[in-house]
Amino acid sequence: MKRREFLAAGIAGVAGVNAAAASIGKSEKAKREYFELRQYHLLNRAKTRTVGDFLREVGIPAMNRIGIKPVGVFTAMYGSSSSTLYVLLVHKSLESVVQASARLLADGEFRKSSFVNAALSEPAYVRIESSLMVAFKDMPRLEVPEKKSRIFELRTYESHSAKAAKKKIEMFNEGGEIAIFKKTGLQPVFFGETIIGPKLPNLTYMLVFDDLATRDKRWGTFGGDPDWKKLRANPAYKDTVSNITDIILRPTRYSQI
Repeated sequence: MKRREFLAAGIAGVAGVNAAAASIGKSEKAKREYFELRQYHLLNRAKTRTVGDFLREVGIPAMNRIGIKPVGVFTAMYGSSSSTLYVLLVHKSLESVVQASARLLADGEFRKSSFVNAALSEPAYVRIESSLMVAFKDMPRLEVPEKKSRIFELRTYESHSAKAAKKKIEMFNEGGEIAIFKKTGLQPVFFGETIIGPKLPNLTYMLVFDDLATRDKRWGTFGGDPDWKKLRANPAYKDTVSNITDIILRPTRYSQI
């Protein structure tokens, strides 16, 4: 083979490897879901039923029709206002997030509902507060738990800097904290890095338990685990979390999560 032909072949080979790597990278990213966590701030507890009826009868079916699924709906047991309804939407892509509003308004059943056409004098809610998260690479998809009597714990870890936030995410992924969760009986539903929302930078994750007694027992097992104690003592992960918000949620009867 002539030198010029050899160099051309080599360059083509490198380009092919790079293209393949880029393709794999895109494929891996495509597998990671996006989670939109909404908080419907209501005028009073009576409005919970109004919003709930809409979600159960119209909203969730319409979201499912455009590929947003599952949809979780929760009320707060501890750690939050009783007049706040939590709604978790699972998107398969960023395109789904961007186009969701327009696609829902193009849905006949959704568009004609009294909830969507509420009068200024009779709003169903005060405002919606929303956060957008991307799933962690070591748990790229939400895992729907068994449909039985259950409670959920929603935890948000805030960090004082972007570097510290990334380090805490690394602790869950490469550090093995997710694996320790599962080993000690803590059952995660999702882990998400918040990319748009309040109190940035932060991450949020959700766990599921049979009841509060089981929750306390599982956290006790986790806290005493040797692998967790070793990981926690690693200086590389020191001072990565500056504030933790912990909320206990109860799923509604029609929640898909």
